[in-house]
Amino acid sequence: MFPRRGASEEEVLEELEKKTSEDLTFDSGRILGSMCTYPHPFAVKIIERYIDRNLGDPGLHTGSRKVEEEAVAMLSHLLGLEKGYGHIVSGGTEANILAVRAFRNLADVEEPELILPRSAHFSFIKAGEMLGVKLVWAELKEDYSVNVRDVEGKITDNTIGIVGIAGTTGLGVVDDIPALSDLALDYGLPLHVDAAFGGFVIPFAKALGYDIPDFDFRLKGVKSVTIDPHKMGMVPIPAGGIIFREKKYIDAISVLAPYLAGGRIWQATITGTRPGANALAVWAMIKHLGFEGYKEIVRNAMELGRWFAGELRKIPGVYLIREPVLNIVSFSTGNLEEVEEELKRRGWGISAHRGYIRIVMMPHVKREHLEAFLRDLEAVLRGP
Repeated sequence: MFPRRGASEEEVLEELEKKTSEDLTFDSGRILGSMCTYPHPFAVKIIERYIDRNLGDPGLHTGSRKVEEEAVAMLSHLLGLEKGYGHIVSGGTEANILAVRAFRNLADVEEPELILPRSAHFSFIKAGEMLGVKLVWAELKEDYSVNVRDVEGKITDNTIGIVGIAGTTGLGVVDDIPALSDLALDYGLPLHVDAAFGGFVIPFAKALGYDIPDFDFRLKGVKSVTIDPHKMGMVPIPAGGIIFREKKYIDAISVLAPYLAGGRIWQATITGTRPGANALAVWAMIKHLGFEGYKEIVRNAMELGRWFAGELRKIPGVYLIREPVLNIVSFSTGNLEEVEEELKRRGWGISAHRGYIRIVMMPHVKREHLEAFLRDLEAVLRGP
């Protein structure tokens, strides 16, 4: 019921505290299965200071628009592109939808089809439904990466593009993007790389010496990349990113918004009104941490993941789904549903809906949190 009279701030906050007391919080260390994290304190300051900025009306906030362009330029550089075109958007879902929309709009195809791995994020299902694009699913190999030969076998005259994943949601697997790039070039098709998670991990992991293949614009077949600063970039939610190699992709999805303060403004994003503060936070965090700062964050996450995988191997009845590629470790047990239920009862934020439990080494996850989780896991497996 809509209240007739307002309550004091103290009363509202007290009620909110009670209602949200059931939430798990990132700073508790109990959330182990999320690809998001507690935002960096500096990024929080940026949000608080610039919370009123609206990039949906850049004529009012021309400075913020220029900062977003600089943020896109820095992300493009991180992904191996001298000059990219894109936006800071609401997240990987919007970014992926925008890429599919661009591919569809540029293709002269009546019944468009998109080829993507079975490991692809569910956002592509939304994209297919919204845009009238048929999804053609490619099979995976034993290592859970996409079977490139199967992708090639499914290319038809209706194919508008190919999708590869750089850091799958469940296992953190990186597809053979170089092979997909070659395939895309051979058939004259655009390749979109969903690096929503891996985009802020792989460049730094490679710099640390981890053997991970190229996945970005260094490969000529890659025409667009999704990258989410609100994951390992530690920017407050929401802050995703879509980067295109060429301006024609942005032009293909831009519509005129004629009544705004800037005059004839063209919008390429799904949302009209969108938070400028989050784009400013992306810019600020990249400036604040730099490549070396993010490299140290990724170093800790990768090392923690390898240690955790080693500890899991010591527990009878537990097996890894595959060797970790990024800072994600997934494992299973013989009685997984019962194990998941009991671990959740003990307060752990995990999920086993894909047939395994995924633990993501985000910046808020510390070794002591994992040690406590391992103790509980062993206790659950021992039974009463």
